[in-house]
Amino acid sequence: MTQRVELATLRDRLAVDGMVTEYAVAVDDGDWEAYRSLFTPDGRADYRSAGGIEGDAGSVATWLAESMQLFSMRQHLIVNRRVRFGILEQDIGDTAGVQADYVNPMRFAENGAGSAAPDFVCGGRYAFGLLRTDDGWRLREVVVQEKWRRLPDRTAPAVAG
Repeated sequence: MTQRVELATLRDRLAVDGMVTEYAVAVDDGDWEAYRSLFTPDGRADYRSAGGIEGDAGSVATWLAESMQLFSMRQHLIVNRRVRFGILEQDIGDTAGVQADYVNPMRFAENGAGSAAPDFVCGGRYAFGLLRTDDGWRLREVVVQEKWRRLPDRTAPAVAG
């Protein structure tokens, strides 16, 4: 590879990684306009493995806006990102796939006055499909594969403080 190709690949890798970070921030901050803007016009998301829906980015953003009201705090920690570039229309690097693990601690809104500790934690793997567009890299597909979750033990006696 020439230095020019290596530099372009590095720039693409950083941009793709940045899109994954922007995705996590948009969901955690409840910025559904930013969430929608991360996707291509035909972009889709699939949250069915976590009890959610699958559909176009706009419909999923509306569903997320409603369902995330349950949580006063959420924090996506997306790690172990494996980026692979693909070929579309004979040009190397027009598509990218990212496989990344996540841990997502959240706190139910009803517990906002209590402990700062999360009371709902889940983890799994994301599959992100990205496309290079005239506006830069955009998400074409997000698939969540939830592998585990830990819910609060509602039967445990309350601890007096």
